[in-house]
Order: sequence, then structure tokens, then C-alpha cells
Amino acid sequence: MLTRRTLLGLLSATTLLAVVPAAGAVERRPFDRAAFDAAVAAGGPVLVDVNAPWCSTCRAQGKVLGKLFKSRGYKGYQVFVVDYDSEKDVMRSFGATQRSTLIVFSGGSERGRLVGDTRAGSIEALLAKGL
Repeated sequence: MLTRRTLLGLLSATTLLAVVPAAGAVERRPFDRAAFDAAVAAGGPVLVDVNAPWCSTCRAQGKVLGKLFKSRGYKGYQVFVVDYDSEKDVMRSFGATQRSTLIVFSGGSERGRLVGDTRAGSIEALLAKGL
């Protein structure tokens, strides 16, 4: 049985995932271990976004990411969204304990992370570590 919170979370997540790709050229998709592992093994830039649809900090980060992903230099990124409310096991596998955590991978390994930071300059510096 779906609880009200779960239903609202799924509705918000669906809305967020539908809006953000239109804002930029980079597709945000729900976390999938096989797809993530393949993307990291390929060596290209990968962003893991630990996100909660009800989180204002996550929304602020999403707006910054949307603007940055419109720029030509960040179009190669693959973005995987980890749902804070329902994917605690995935969060643990990344050592992430909080929502609004952004983790960048490149060349097969983690290059950097931010937690709770919504400043455009900080997020841009993090993304640059993946290029």
C-alpha cells in the first residue's frame, strides 16, 4: 500500500525528472547500478545526485545543474539520481549520509563531492573535476 508521503515523493520525483532534462542537454535518470557501473567503467564524467523531491536545497542544486548542463563543456555527463527516501542502501554504498549530496566520477574513480552546497561556483568547480 502506498503511503501519502511515498505517493507525493514519486509524483515530485517524476515531475523533477521530466522538467530537468528539458532544461539542459544532460539527461538525469534514476539510479541503476548496472548503468552506473558501465558509465564509470567507460571513464567519462558521471554525477551521482542524492536527491529528495521535497528538499529545497536539492531543488536549488538542480537549478544550478540545469544551467551548467546547458553549456557545451558539460554535455558529456551522465547523471544518476539516488532517491534519498527510498534508496538508503545505494546511499550507504557511496558513503553518502545526507540528501543534496553531489558526487563526481571520472576515469573510473571518484573525483569529488559536495554536500548541501548550492553556490554555482562550487558546483561548477565540482563538475570541472570530472572533465
